[in-house]
Amino acid sequence: MNKVLVVAAHPDDEVLGCGATIAKHTQDKDKVRVIFLSDGFTSRNRSSDRESSAENALEVLGCGRPIFLNFPDNRLDTVPLLEVVKELEKSIDEFQPNIVYTHHFGDLNIDHQLTHRAVMTACRPQPNFCVKEIYSFEVLSSTYWQSISMGNSFNPNYFVEISKFMSKKVEAIQCYDLEMRQYPHARSIEMVKNLAKYRGGLAGLLAAEAFCVERLAK
Repeated sequence: MNKVLVVAAHPDDEVLGCGATIAKHTQDKDKVRVIFLSDGFTSRNRSSDRESSAENALEVLGCGRPIFLNFPDNRLDTVPLLEVVKELEKSIDEFQPNIVYTHHFGDLNIDHQLTHRAVMTACRPQPNFCVKEIYSFEVLSSTYWQSISMGNSFNPNYFVEISKFMSKKVEAIQCYDLEMRQYPHARSIEMVKNLAKYRGGLAGLLAAEAFCVERLAK
């Protein structure tokens, strides 16, 4: 049995980035824990029960209740990195995951970038360290709104076949209905499905979620 930790900046990032892969892990009897660094809505000055939405979405995917660290939304750059790292280290020490999923560093969203950096710092390789695999995921809109001149494009090299879990991903993302938009917006149900088909086609699969391998120690 694997112990899988998903570290996301905001609720809904986890489903967009690796929701079907989470469902696959839970079906395989792996233990999955999700940590959210921020609530994802306080910077937008509107009411939203994002925590309940996250709990409902993760229940669909077969997970237990997530951990909310409640750092400021879209202002992670105002928090000392060490403070974020220490909170992640507490959860890693307690949970002892061997697999970690988190954001790609090239995302436009500053919280996504700093989440990646905090994870990589908290998971720096040490003798006998529990984490052996780290994968970064893409998030519709944020991953592709980054300037190409920044040189941090998402170029996946690991693909997970998710055709049997796509319905779970869609059901989970529907728990975040206030965050979704109408097609052709990048953050729409149609684009979630289209991206899965596109990533699948790149690897000769019916549907896939794609990742960049950040670390793989065997």
